[in-house]
Amino acid sequence: MKLNAIKLDRETLSLSVQADIDFEQFDQFAEPFAKAIDCRVVEKQWGADRHQWLLEFEGSHLQLHYEFYGDICWLSTEREDEFDVLVYLAELMKPYLAL
Repeated sequence: MKLNAIKLDRETLSLSVQADIDFEQFDQFAEPFAKAIDCRVVEKQWGADRHQWLLEFEGSHLQLHYEFYGDICWLSTEREDEFDVLVYLAELMKPYLAL
């Protein structure tokens, strides 16, 4: 798995991820991605132009989103007190960043 960039955003409680993702084969990105950051996949949803997975990390529920038209992938939480989980996961992603 190779990531091009990651960016935390406290205001939106999200962590954006830039990578080469094929919408039709999202599982091939998302499964190894979830495993690399020690998350368990709880639920998978998708539509015509979007994937949304529910992940669990040590009791925290996170959403993994991917939108085809914007080529945008991000993790988010609804709870402000769980933003630190995203900060920690960003650290776990650093070894996968392309130099």
